Amino acid sequence: MNNKNAKVNKRNNWNTAQSLMAYLWPAGHKNLKVRVVLAMLCLLIAKLINVYVPFLYKAAVDSLSLNPALALPIGIIVSYGLARIAQQTFGELRDFIFVRVGQHAQRTVALSTFLHLHNLSLAFHLDRQTGGLSRVIERGTRAMQTVLSFMLFNIIPTLLEIILVTAILYSKFGAAYAAITFFTVSLYVYFTFAITNWRTQFRKSMNERDSEANTKAIDSLLNYETVKYFVNEEHEYRRYDISLEQYQKEAIKSQSSLSLLNIGQGFIIGVCVVSIMALAAQGVLAKTLTVGDFVLVNTLLLQLFIPLGFLGFVYREVNQGLIDMEKMFELLDANTEIKDAVPALTLNPAAWSVKFNAVNFHYQADREILKDISFEIPAGQTFAVVGPSGSGKSTLARLLFRFYDVSSGAIQIGHSDIRSVTQKSLRQSIGIVPQDTVLFNDTIGYNIRYGRPDATDEQVQAAARLAQIHDFIESLPKKYLTSVGERGLKLSGGEKQRVAIARTILKNPAILVFDEATSALDSHTEKEIQSSLSQVSKNRTTLVIAHRLSTIVDADQILVLKAGRIVESGQHADLLAKQGDYAAMWKKQQAAREYEAKLNEVLTES
Repeated sequence: MNNKNAKVNKRNNWNTAQSLMAYLWPAGHKNLKVRVVLAMLCLLIAKLINVYVPFLYKAAVDSLSLNPALALPIGIIVSYGLARIAQQTFGELRDFIFVRVGQHAQRTVALSTFLHLHNLSLAFHLDRQTGGLSRVIERGTRAMQTVLSFMLFNIIPTLLEIILVTAILYSKFGAAYAAITFFTVSLYVYFTFAITNWRTQFRKSMNERDSEANTKAIDSLLNYETVKYFVNEEHEYRRYDISLEQYQKEAIKSQSSLSLLNIGQGFIIGVCVVSIMALAAQGVLAKTLTVGDFVLVNTLLLQLFIPLGFLGFVYREVNQGLIDMEKMFELLDANTEIKDAVPALTLNPAAWSVKFNAVNFHYQADREILKDISFEIPAGQTFAVVGPSGSGKSTLARLLFRFYDVSSGAIQIGHSDIRSVTQKSLRQSIGIVPQDTVLFNDTIGYNIRYGRPDATDEQVQAAARLAQIHDFIESLPKKYLTSVGERGLKLSGGEKQRVAIARTILKNPAILVFDEATSALDSHTEKEIQSSLSQVSKNRTTLVIAHRLSTIVDADQILVLKAGRIVESGQHADLLAKQGDYAAMWKKQQAAREYEAKLNEVLTES
């Protein structure tokens, strides 16, 4: 199967920032747009007050230095204090107004990514590692609030303040002051951006090593029992430590380069301050400037360089945040391979036939899995598919659910090609009990109710009874509220399988697929559940993928799959009479059952 459509488009910071802005100005949310405008207005007022405050400070200094014998300039001092309070108030009001916008953006992109990941094909998820994927989403959503706040409330206002201060210095003190300030700011910004961009490689490498370490840790913990079986704790420790050591090396490089950046920034600012203050001091000595002017110049520079110094940190944080978000948006850019047709039909509940018509399928072009598969299951009948491992049996179920599209040919339900109907209505109409049952880390009741979330307790219990697990659940201290643990590890294989059967019974689909549904059960339990499965599948179109041939002897039709092709078909007795592949498999399994029975007799007698 060609997976080229699932490739993720590479992004850069500019693409990521553009995507982020769409969440900042969300369509259909007028109230949030009003909040953005009000927040920006508060920001502008706060900056104007901030630039005006030094003039009040200058007036107070001049008043005291020129007329020290007079009363204190109470009015100026009070005005200075009120201006400081107003500046702080508008700054906090800005954050108060904007917080809802930032949180909405963060929630929206997290939900969009989560939904998009569920809409991507099975092929995409088989190529991904859950630990690394969760880390990408976690870092990306966490970075959103930081990037939004810094871009709007630090970078933009700092640029505005640079323009205002430079204009004031030019108009009040002359071109030399403005030129030195503008040159210093330009050099500072260039140096900061250049070094920060150089440091980006270390941050990206840190993220890669972090995801790698997290993936190894989660993978090891999920396979806790396997680690114990093979006494490989030290091996897992070393694997994890290798990733942590690589992360540590990159983190040291990142911190060292940060120190270089900070030293360079301090040097540039220091040279500028010395130059400007020297000019202002000469002006005071020449009596062209007052002491208040000297203080004003110093205060303006301080108010400029404090946010400018913060700009270096802000740019680093924004740049790192964009890197963190880059991978998350790349996930959103990943194409959904399996898409609904436009327009797509909706399957309505009914008794349908299932037809495979000349189906060919491959995951990779050089490896054919299914070859010219054709058969039809009439509505209400049960067909079984048997064959050796790797013959393509489970692939039939994946194609029926449309986790993949066929390479050629078609699959029909009723008279509809499954590619012409919505995936939702298709999958709502099919129930499956898979070979490898994985449960959610929740209660038994939750896992059964997952088949139909709106089901009542009585319906859940009825499904459990049909699956022969209700009595077991009732024997537990917490009954249906018993936790099954991660991937259902607190239950035995047979108990998990019966929960899966109950879940599918509760779903009540028109079409059933049993993918080796009793493979994890002992012979006694298998017989108990087989009668339940027969009852559940009565009058339903059923596809049984089986390993144990004893479970499908009553099937209306049995298909024997070998190397991706149907080599035999017919009912149980007919296939035995042919003395072909099916008969050979039957004899082999019967011999194994007889040996097992004799062994049990010997063990019982002893």
